[in-house]
Parts: sequence; C-alpha cells; structure tokens
Amino acid sequence: MNSRQVRIQFGSKEGLSLFKLEPLTPSTSLSHFMCSIAEYNEYLYQDALRSQDDHIARTWLLCERATGAIAAYMSLIMDAIKLSFTEKELHNLKYPFKTIPSMKIAKLAVDCGFSERYKGIGSFMIETAASKALACNEDYCAARFLTVDADLEHDEGVLAFYEKNGFIRNAELFNKNRKTISMRKDIYN
Repeated sequence: MNSRQVRIQFGSKEGLSLFKLEPLTPSTSLSHFMCSIAEYNEYLYQDALRSQDDHIARTWLLCERATGAIAAYMSLIMDAIKLSFTEKELHNLKYPFKTIPSMKIAKLAVDCGFSERYKGIGSFMIETAASKALACNEDYCAARFLTVDADLEHDEGVLAFYEKNGFIRNAELFNKNRKTISMRKDIYN
C-alpha cells in the first residue's frame, strides 16, 4: 500500500460516510468512470442499462457521497453451477443434483482514481454481492454460492484477488484454454 492509499473499512461508519451503494438508473451520470480495462468501461457506458432493461443483469454502483462519482460497479445475474460429488462433499451438500443455484458477479470494476486512493473497494463489492444473495435467499429464491468467471485475459492477478476473498475454482468447469476461470464462494461458510 503506498503512502497515499487509504484502507477503508467499508462496513464501518467511516466507509459508510464516504460511500453509498446505488442501483444504475437511466439518469445516472457515467461519464467520469474509468477502470483499467476498456471492455469493462464500454460495458458500463453501452450495455449495463440495456442489460438491466432486458432483465439480464442488475448493476450496482458504489458512489462517493461527497461528489457522486462512481468508485466501482458490479453487475449481478442469477446462475447455476455444476459440482462434482467431491466438490459437493467439500461444502457438506447432500443435495442429489449436480446443478446448484448461485448468484454471479458478471462484471466488477473499480475506477482507477479510486483504486489509487483507497484499498478494499473490490473486496467490499464482493461482500455486498454476497449480502444481496443472502437477502434474495430470505425473500425470493435460493442461491448457495456466489460465482464469478475470473477474467485472466485482462488481469492475471485476478485469481489471487478472488481467492483472497474466499473463492475456489470450479473443477467441473475448468478448462486450461479458457480466458476465464469459473470460481465459487459458499455464502454460508
């Protein structure tokens, strides 16, 4: 962590006083968001709202309270993953089927300026996605896991990031030739 970077505990009063989570709306100004991956910027600018209108993905924005600037975003979708018998045993699942319901982080990006100033924004977004999945379980439908396709093509360090945040690789979906690695996090462990 460089001397200019501040570690924010997002569940604390300090973090909540600096940032707020908001859903993407047609009136949201996106013009100043810029992460290091052009494809993720283009998704936010051109596809996120359409995906939301088509009921494909729901996008959430982490905004700085003082300025309204977008520090990060994530798009969430429903998912299902196939787990082998061994993988199910790892999670103590006695469920008779291979396919297990999940919520997927389809996109997750942090603005370059905010990632230079603050540490922990990406991890906070993962915690928030897990909270959304747990809330969904309480009120609507079940999701045992949080899933992600870790994008190796754009960031080789992404595997370490997701592993640090409790994700493990899905053996059933592992393919050495893929540009992404399917991963899961048990939201109940």
